[in-house]
Amino acid sequence: MTQVRRKGVLNDASHEDVRRDAWPVALLPFGATEPHNTHLPYGTDTILGSEVAARVAAQCIADGTNVMALPAVPFGVNTTQLDLPFTINVMPSTQLALLRDVIGSLEPHGVRGLVLLNAHGGNELRALVRELQPSTPIMLAIVNWWQAADHATFEQAGDHAGELETAAIMHVAPHLVAPDRHTWGDGRSNPSTLEGVRRGVAWMPRRWTQATVDTGVGDPRAATAENGAAFIAQAVERIASFCCELGAADPSRLWAPAP
Repeated sequence: MTQVRRKGVLNDASHEDVRRDAWPVALLPFGATEPHNTHLPYGTDTILGSEVAARVAAQCIADGTNVMALPAVPFGVNTTQLDLPFTINVMPSTQLALLRDVIGSLEPHGVRGLVLLNAHGGNELRALVRELQPSTPIMLAIVNWWQAADHATFEQAGDHAGELETAAIMHVAPHLVAPDRHTWGDGRSNPSTLEGVRRGVAWMPRRWTQATVDTGVGDPRAATAENGAAFIAQAVERIASFCCELGAADPSRLWAPAP
């Protein structure tokens, strides 16, 4: 397959590509490195975050707004999965330090908006944005990419390595999906023994080896590449629309009354 250099993807860009244009918006994908049931790769979140970012950048550029997709952060907050082999955890405080440095690197170069494109449920990024926004002129926003499109596309989207993520990887990187569906776990999960957690009164982090059977949450076996393509296309359209809005936004009027 012929590889092409994608405009708006910093990993692909040359210095000449970058310096000849203004780039008002950047996308920073946040991924993770962790098991995804028995059939998906450890890099599922990072792969999907990177691909969605690249497609959003391409759509924005086609629509007249230069958006740069930055290299993805491949490690996420995985404090309750560390008993699973080769799960790589970084603490929220590490993410805060990294994000502060990234923002400081972007500030001198005309970036007006930075979208944290999250692809991992364990990455709770709001506290980071609340801490950093007062000290930077760059407008900060968070998008959980898997929440940007309609889950009605799937019979049961699932919470982790379920139908949604499986369909998305089948579309983006089918060679990384275990070919024999009979080897896929069914994504059964164990409920909390605490009634307050089961009813949603309280939240507690899940110890993954206790809460899951195969590290998945949600049955992936109805997934199709076609559904993955449709879901990603809808997510890209909606996220690109927001990024174009952000590129033209007045930071002093983000919450002004509508005209």
